[in-house]
Order: sequence, then C-alpha cells, then structure tokens
Amino acid sequence: MHTPTASPATLTPTLGPWQLWAIAVGLVISGEYFGWNYGWAAAGPVGFLVATLLVTVLYVTFVLSFTELTTAIPQAGGPFAYASRAFGPLGGLAAGYATLVEFLLTPPAIAFALGSYAHFLWPALPVQGTALGCYAVFTLLNLLGIKESANFALVVTILAVAELLVFMGLLAPHFRVATFLAHPVPVRAAGVLAALPFAIWFYLAIEGVALVAEEVKEPRRTIPRGYGYGLGTLLVLALGVMVLTGGATDWRSLTHLDYPLPEALRRVLGPASPWTKVFASIGLFGLVASFHGTIIGYSRQLFALARAGYLPAALARLNGRGAPHWALVAGAGVGGLAIITGTTDQVITLAVLGAVVLYALSLLSLFALRRREPGLARPFRVPGYPLVPLVALALTLLSLSTIVYYNPGLSLAFAAGLALVLAASSAQRQRQARA
Repeated sequence: MHTPTASPATLTPTLGPWQLWAIAVGLVISGEYFGWNYGWAAAGPVGFLVATLLVTVLYVTFVLSFTELTTAIPQAGGPFAYASRAFGPLGGLAAGYATLVEFLLTPPAIAFALGSYAHFLWPALPVQGTALGCYAVFTLLNLLGIKESANFALVVTILAVAELLVFMGLLAPHFRVATFLAHPVPVRAAGVLAALPFAIWFYLAIEGVALVAEEVKEPRRTIPRGYGYGLGTLLVLALGVMVLTGGATDWRSLTHLDYPLPEALRRVLGPASPWTKVFASIGLFGLVASFHGTIIGYSRQLFALARAGYLPAALARLNGRGAPHWALVAGAGVGGLAIITGTTDQVITLAVLGAVVLYALSLLSLFALRRREPGLARPFRVPGYPLVPLVALALTLLSLSTIVYYNPGLSLAFAAGLALVLAASSAQRQRQARA
C-alpha cells in the first residue's frame, strides 16, 4: 500500500522547550531503573562500565548528528522522513520499519517492569495483568491530545529525576570501590560487546524527540535545546545509578531482576527501612514517564507512515483533540501481544536492534543529504563534520554486528519482517506503475 491520503492530516505545534526536555528524558529514564543490569550478567561491573562509556560516546555523537536532521526536516516521521528524502520510498520504509520495531517493543519491556514493580509492592497483583492494564490507562490518557500528554510527561519526569537523585544520595555513603571490584569478571572484548545492548538501554529512545518535531513550537531553536539538556541529564543519571549501585551491593544478586533499584536499597538499608517501600512506590514514576513517552512515539510513527500511504489510512486520522486515535489503539494491540508472548530481555534486544538500524540509516541520510542538498536550510549543523557522524556510524555498526552475532534468531526475525515489508511495498509500487 502506497497511496498518500487525499488531504493529509497535520499535527498542531504546541510543545515548548521544557515540555520537549520532559519528553526527551521521559522517553529514556526507565532505562536507569531496570534493564541495564542484565549487562552485568554479560560483562561484570567493570566490563559493563566500559560498554557504557562506549555507548555514551555513541549517543553524544549521534544526537549531535541527529539534531541537524531533526531541525532541518521537522516532520512527525523522524527517521522515516529523513531516509525517504535521502534514499527514496524504500529507504524511508526501511527506516520507518526499524523505528516502529523500536517504539512498539520498548513499551512492552517497560510494562513488564511496571508489573514487576507493582508486584514487588503488592504481591497479589499479577505482573502480566498489571502490564496489560497500563496499556489501557495510558492509551486513554494519550487520546486527550499532545498538550495534555506533554504536561503529564513534564510532571512525572521531574518526579523521576528527583527520585533517582535521592536514590544516588542514599547509596553514596555505602559506596566502596572494593565492592564495585568484588567478584571480578575478566574484562574481555566478547563480554563488553555482549553487554552493549543493555548499555544502549540507558539512552534508548531519546531519538523519539524527532517523532514529535511537527508538534514543537519554534523547532529550530527548541529541538537542539531539548536534545542537549535531555542527553546531559541522562548521562549524569545513567553513570551515577550504575556505578553507585555496583559499589554498594553484590551485583550478582541484581543481574536478572526487573526491579534492581528497590532491591539494592533493601540490601543496603535493610528490609525494614521505609526507604525501600517508598522508593519502589515512587519508582513507578520513572517507568510511567518512559511508558507514556514511547506511546507518544509509536503513535506518531504509525501516523506518519499511514499519512505517507504505507499503512492503512485510518491510522492517519485524528480525533477531536488532535490525537491519532487509531494509531494509539493499534500500537497498544501490538504491545499487548508482545507482553503475552515475550520476555523482558528478548523484547529489549529487539527494540535495541530496531534502534541501531534506524541510527545507521539516519546517519547515512545525513551524509547523503549533505551531498545531494547542500542548500537545505540547516539551523543546526553537527560540529566536527564529518568526523563526529563517522564516529557515531562506526559505533552504531559495531553495536549492530554485536547484536546480530549474539542474537541470531531474533536478528533473523527482524530481517525477515523487514524483507517482507519491503517486498510488499515494491510489489504494490509495481502494480500501481502498470495501472
């Protein structure tokens, strides 16, 4: 299917810089609460620290490069819009598919963690049932429109950041270098590479800011600020949480939990400490912020693909409050299916795989558009071009090859889905050409 809607719907610019910062941080901040700790199982604390530093360089260079694209082409499709302009319809479709995989499969992983945190607090609550309930509640919230959604994101993101700062303050007096280095795992390239997907989880989805670019007021000024402030906030939180947790607890007991932070407090302060329960309760704010943000992200990507004619036109319809209501409902259906059939680490790996593919396509689009459209208005230009985007591309390809090597089955499923989507689109284009 590739027939653009007759009168394409447009989204209304309503977002300011603080709301954009909240979406940028909120999209990602759940990665500081859970998921990253699986990297300890692959590489140990020191090896995972090395992986995290590599990934931090990747994201700093990528965000600088990506900001040039987002400000030059502020459209809801994000990477889909950039790759379409650089490489044509099939290139755009490949980027759109990768973005959908990331943003449709990141929320189920967060929903699993929400269910686990709730179960930690109230054992009578089932993990899976709570996760599915979260989809229903936050889909309804997003139907109210982007302004209401963004204001909610601002509140919960501020609470989540404050909570992580409190967490670091509680653990800091108990931090010991000897504890961080205890039970050492030899730092080997294989372990560091295997841990990369979980280090990426610290920053995964910050690129989702591009998916709401069409709804940003003064995007050429606001978007660079939103990205810059957001990435700086996440860098401090990611390194602080990971290092302090590893230096205050026995890391081996946390490697396969979906609620590592309240468990770390329980071990450090004791089960009787009120901080343990309080932190787990307000810890839900960080997960809620990311869950809410990624729902915004996948609904806008579905909307953009439908508006361009790649998906059913119904997904590009807006309700009376300007929200893409059918896109929200369809994405929730996919997420519910993933919750029923998947596990947290598998969902995280597939989401990261989609992310690194869209990173590679976006960076290649940057190079192509610099060459083909030198006159394109670029309010923000990546500093250090071409070295900075080349570093980002090299680290992205390293991450991609690592994920494929360690996860052949999931990678094959991802590739098969991409091949099917491209083949169906190509066949449709050929039928239209003959008609």
